[in-house]
Amino acid sequence: MNAAQRDNLRRLLAPRHVVFIGGESAVFAAGQCAAGNFRGQIWGLNPQPKRFDTIPSYTSVEALPEPPDAVFLAVPRQGVPAVVAELREKGAGGIVCYSAGFGELGDDGADLERELITACGDMALAGPNVFGLLNYITGAHLWPFSHGGKPVDRGPAVISQSGMLSGYLLTNRRSVEFSYVIGAGNQSVLGVEDYLDYLVDDPAVTGFGLYIETLRDIPRFAEAVGRALDRGIPIVALKAGRSALAAQTALTHTGSLTGQDAFYQSLFDRIGVARVSSPSLLLETLQMLTTAGAPQGRRLAAFTCSGGDVAMLADCAEQEGLIFDPPDEATDRTLRQWLPDIATVGNPLDYTTPLWGHEEVLEKVFSAALAPGYHAALLVQDYPPLDLGEDRPYYQADARAFVRATASASIPAAVCSSLPENLDADTQHTLIESGVAPLQGIGEAAAAIRAAAVFGEALDKRKRGGDHFIPACHPVERDPSALLDEWQGKQLLSAHQVRIPQGEVCPAHDAAETARRIGFPVALKLVNSALPHKSDHGIVRLHLCDTDDIDGIAHEVLSLGSKALGHPAEDRILIEQMADGLVAELLIGIQNDPQFGLVMTVAGGGTLVELLEDTATVLLPAQPADLLEALSKLRVMALLQGYRGRPKADLDGLIDTLMSVSNMAIDLAHTLIEMDINPLWITEHGCIAVDALIRVGDVNVLPTAPN
Repeated sequence: MNAAQRDNLRRLLAPRHVVFIGGESAVFAAGQCAAGNFRGQIWGLNPQPKRFDTIPSYTSVEALPEPPDAVFLAVPRQGVPAVVAELREKGAGGIVCYSAGFGELGDDGADLERELITACGDMALAGPNVFGLLNYITGAHLWPFSHGGKPVDRGPAVISQSGMLSGYLLTNRRSVEFSYVIGAGNQSVLGVEDYLDYLVDDPAVTGFGLYIETLRDIPRFAEAVGRALDRGIPIVALKAGRSALAAQTALTHTGSLTGQDAFYQSLFDRIGVARVSSPSLLLETLQMLTTAGAPQGRRLAAFTCSGGDVAMLADCAEQEGLIFDPPDEATDRTLRQWLPDIATVGNPLDYTTPLWGHEEVLEKVFSAALAPGYHAALLVQDYPPLDLGEDRPYYQADARAFVRATASASIPAAVCSSLPENLDADTQHTLIESGVAPLQGIGEAAAAIRAAAVFGEALDKRKRGGDHFIPACHPVERDPSALLDEWQGKQLLSAHQVRIPQGEVCPAHDAAETARRIGFPVALKLVNSALPHKSDHGIVRLHLCDTDDIDGIAHEVLSLGSKALGHPAEDRILIEQMADGLVAELLIGIQNDPQFGLVMTVAGGGTLVELLEDTATVLLPAQPADLLEALSKLRVMALLQGYRGRPKADLDGLIDTLMSVSNMAIDLAHTLIEMDINPLWITEHGCIAVDALIRVGDVNVLPTAPN
């Protein structure tokens, strides 16, 4: 977004005049704008005079009294570029293009969308193929359907690539009220990151809810998120497309293990975007963050007067990765002064029904339980319907005690109902006024608090001086033939301080002599870049001893390689010393993604890597702490830590090796396309890259490796 587009986006979001162009949809949208108490000028444009009833109407763009700040455009798709060009010549500011039938149709609409982009020039264009824009700050609605929002002074903004989703978010019964709802549509001119970057500076915006199918510019998005983080403005994202993307290539295991969704997840975790899996969780997480604030971690204190709720809370917390630290001894003693004998001290705490409605005592109980320090607090209450109001004073007394105790503890707090519908609007309003988030459903509350903690942890890190991550992209010419053979790849690894097995390349007839010189046991492999997956062709043999016919095995491997190629293979045999003391095998992969930059995949390795699907993703550059966190997510971490008395891995050496691989990728970013080290043997005394596949854009730009 250039400076002119940014100024025109300002005009679109804070217009002095709005014109609605088209037929029935435009007429209805103009009526919506008038009903929203927009104080600027509203015009209609249609060849038929009086088509907009009492709203001033014109028959051409040229006839408009002055250049409109904002335009709602709903005309047949073939006529869109011409009308947009007229609006540009008139000096219009921004356009919401409701018309569809462009790039979303594939080739049939792509050319027309390119015409639209050219016609648009520096105007701010939302869409095409978009529901519209709702502005609850000024009432300047450009939206062709009924909507359920109301005027506000402040609130979270929704930016969505789905118009229908935006529509039903507006009718929510969770007391979340929006400042803006913006459809991004095809993002032909402006993308999600542009709206985000602009609205970060709007004091009316308290947070962002995003529905994303794809982002156009990942680094700009990360930069805009950083600006929001610096201002303490939370971002919650519902990202569609969790299913695995097809592998970019059959070459590497990494390509089949990871897709772009894993990259998005790694990015969101790294920069503090709270990712959720459903529209209801989008609302709940926004409610938590914009009402109660951001938990700086995942240690939660919870209260209820139901043993069943305690069990459900425990299950949900385990699923979401929340931590219920039990009370310490001092807290235990204090709580026993106030709790009935039938109560069991714990976290979650069932304070039992004898205390129900005893506000003063409960405040002491809640305050004592929170004394050790937690990141957030949760009270479970199922309010009865308003027509069964006899018990409501008891619930309200418990809530007041909870509100005061959590305010004194200065931690974010929420009240949730076991059933989503059991939290009425009056209760929601009262809690929001008290700075406590009303959440609906125990599972939803746990997921919302966990998601909110992602933002809170990033915010805390940023306040402590931590750097904000922005991916660096490295365009590379992708020549599929530029695949290094194993020997070349390993020499490159060795030059970047990654340990490789002791080995030599020799002709088949020298294999036995070379093996004796290196020392048994050995591995024997055919070196050929056209046969990267050696096990598939039988051209790798392991654990060979001095009693084996090494020369005969070498000639057999050479013959099998020739058969696989369909022509004689070059006589190059790699003899390597076998490592001992194996603790575990890992795969370390690098992909140079055009959008996300360098991405490292760490996975349980070996021949079963795809079957195990034990992976973690790290965007580069990374710090040792980032790599250790990625390792901690793997099931194979149990082996690395010495599972059931087995030897422990050299974790410090492993982190050093991962940092060396990371630094190598960064050094070669201008040419590296992808890389697999599989397996990386992890031993008690270090790491060894046993096999490597490296594809580059141009092999000639690499340091010379011996043959």
